[in-house]
Amino acid sequence: MLNKIYDWVDERLDITPLWRDIADHEVPEHVNPAHHFSAFVYCFGGLTFFVTVIQILSGMFLTMYYVPDIKNAWESVYYLQNHVAFGQIVRGMHHWGASLVIVMLFLHTLRVFFQGAYKKPRELNWVVGVLIFFIMLALGLTGYLLPWDMKALFATKVTMQIIESVPLIGVYLKTLIAGSADIVGAQTITRFFAIHVFFLPAALFALLAAHFVMIRKQGISGPL
Repeated sequence: MLNKIYDWVDERLDITPLWRDIADHEVPEHVNPAHHFSAFVYCFGGLTFFVTVIQILSGMFLTMYYVPDIKNAWESVYYLQNHVAFGQIVRGMHHWGASLVIVMLFLHTLRVFFQGAYKKPRELNWVVGVLIFFIMLALGLTGYLLPWDMKALFATKVTMQIIESVPLIGVYLKTLIAGSADIVGAQTITRFFAIHVFFLPAALFALLAAHFVMIRKQGISGPL
């Protein structure tokens, strides 16, 4: 059945050369754990992407139940965790995955730095990777407020105070992000939700696409 569907699609779109080009792409010997024990450090990038996919899928599930306003945010999270089938598991995956993806991305960045993989001709890819790192941090920051509990509220207030301390533009930047220069409230949670679900993922997808295109074009960096 699957073969017939594939043949039907392939006859019209000629997809075989596309996936064969990916599947037949040779992997350098130094990243093969069977030949080099140190090759496991090259897995950090792939593991980071794997956790990112889990974050995206679990986040899509959470948005089907989450209500981004101060009256219903906490109740919607409580309902999801206690009354939706597998809701507690999915939320737990998203919660712990938010920390795990930062850890994996940090390890991947250390590998690239200490092995000199950021040098010519991969300087631009290093810049893209650093931008991805900042996007991930911003995703963690904006997502932290969404459960709307006391810990998230006070942590966000501290974050807003840090942003406000930026010279010259601090107050304006805080107002732009939080929706108010005075309080963390309804506008803040709405804006954080929009930034977390729409703006940052769009930037992340664009950067990841550029990252993978450059990796494919330049190849995996050589050993130390």
